[in-house]
Amino acid sequence: MGLLDKFMGGNVLYYPGCLTKFVLKDFQRNYENILKYCGIDFIRLKDIEVCCGSPVLNAGYENDFKTLARKNLDIFKKHGIKKIITGCPACYKTFHKDYKHALGAEWDIEAEHITQTIAKAIKFGKLKFKQQKKKITYHDPCHLGRHSGIYDEPRQILEAMGYEIVEIKFNRENAMCCGGGGGVRSNHPELTNAINKDVLEEAKKTKTDTIATACPMCDACFVQSSKDSGIIIKELSELIVENLA
Repeated sequence: MGLLDKFMGGNVLYYPGCLTKFVLKDFQRNYENILKYCGIDFIRLKDIEVCCGSPVLNAGYENDFKTLARKNLDIFKKHGIKKIITGCPACYKTFHKDYKHALGAEWDIEAEHITQTIAKAIKFGKLKFKQQKKKITYHDPCHLGRHSGIYDEPRQILEAMGYEIVEIKFNRENAMCCGGGGGVRSNHPELTNAINKDVLEEAKKTKTDTIATACPMCDACFVQSSKDSGIIIKELSELIVENLA
């Protein structure tokens, strides 16, 4: 780190992830507004952002993944990025773990999932919520839970909004996959539909009417299969924006 970097600090990048950036744009707006509400100064790289490479790595193309990782590292260094905040669990796992494996000591950029960011903001009084006094079910995304060990922060956020969490039978490290990750949704949509319908059936047993999740892919899969089910699907940013005091 040069003298100027020490004086100025580094930039915090909000990285939405491909699904959020190109398809679920409301979530991107939500999280950008939440970060501003928390008083977090961040930048966006917009048109020069490159995919984190998670789908490529999951498909087995390790050399192509390393190429993407190298390209992103060069872009991030050019813009003085010291920390990445992302709302995509797959992107978080990729930046937090896989880039270290692919790039070694060259990868020295901190990665944080946005639920970690928000939970800290709540702890320090940066976010205040209307209190719901309702029951809700939370679905643990694979990349956020089993792969990254982030279980508590999303639940802390829901509890800060007054929700009582009724756990689905299979939760935390034993949570069921939504069926969308690893390229399954793109290549085998019928399998994805069957898997996420099984999750919805388990969720119904909690006798709650809302499932919250902190993953855009999980949200997209559940929304697709929840029609006429009586179950409301909410990505975490939607609940946060709706309940800001």
